[in-house]
Amino acid sequence: MTETAPRPTLEAVAALAGVSRATVSRVVNGGDGVREALVTRVRRAVEELGYVPNQAARSLVTRRHDAVAVVIAEPETRVFADPFFALQLRGISKELTAHDNQLVLLLTEGRDDHARVGRYLAGGHVDGALVFSLHLDDPLPGLIRHAGVPTVFGGRPGWSESGDDAVYVDSDNRGGAREAVRHLVGLGRSRVAHITGPLDQTSAADRLDGFRDVMPDADPRLVEESDFTPAGGERAMRALLHRRPDVDAVFAANDLTAVGALRVLREHGRRVPEDVAVIGFDDMLPVAEQADPPLTTVRQDIEGMGRLMARLLLGRLGHRTDRDAEGTSAGVVLPTTLVRRASA
Repeated sequence: MTETAPRPTLEAVAALAGVSRATVSRVVNGGDGVREALVTRVRRAVEELGYVPNQAARSLVTRRHDAVAVVIAEPETRVFADPFFALQLRGISKELTAHDNQLVLLLTEGRDDHARVGRYLAGGHVDGALVFSLHLDDPLPGLIRHAGVPTVFGGRPGWSESGDDAVYVDSDNRGGAREAVRHLVGLGRSRVAHITGPLDQTSAADRLDGFRDVMPDADPRLVEESDFTPAGGERAMRALLHRRPDVDAVFAANDLTAVGALRVLREHGRRVPEDVAVIGFDDMLPVAEQADPPLTTVRQDIEGMGRLMARLLLGRLGHRTDRDAEGTSAGVVLPTTLVRRASA
């Protein structure tokens, strides 16, 4: 049986580079005070030997783990079925990888998991946390605050005692909704319905507010709460057609909901956009482009939001990023754009 070769040690790197063990340790752990010529020699020796630092020992020296928890306050079935989360995670992963940090994914199936996540964060396993898809009654913000972990939130804080120091990244949900509904009104539609997201999330509440900004006197029967899923969009569209069969336009709170609404409209023989115009929110490709018909929707830069969340957190942790100035503001709200396709 072939024996496994021993792992190269710090001492072996020091011997090959012709420097002290302490010098190698400073270079490997990102310390200052080492001449550039010596840094080059140490890095060359590390590469030649294939030396990999012991992360546990390194953490004792640097007091950093180079790991960030990404906490999604949704069950596993929702996270892996919704492309929104994949896009946001891709943005986060790209930024963390660029700064040699690991992503630790934590999901919450129920209230028992909240306590588990709180214990993990308080246990010193990660340097910081990125948290999104929170609900208004979610205990996670309090648990995270108690853990004392630097945190950036995805979405405008809506829970009580959020404080002015909560760092977050959001899209202009209210403004994007206004633009969508104004477009429908501009098409001559007067019976505009809104299928909301879960109203215990600030993104859905803000989009409902944007709808009401443009349609302040809308019949309450033209608003139906849903859950950001295709099945929820189907249920909501059936309820709307039952109450108001004369509906001539629908603004759905996200693209998946809009896709569900389109299916029901097709089942009921309603032509889109001739009979009922439909607009979504997110512009998730290929969802929007492959809808039947292709979906007019409000675009938000989901992957960019993820990258910015990670960048802000890394700045708080002392990493130099490409846009350090972005960390000076507690809240960053990114613009949205209406993307016109065949559905409206």
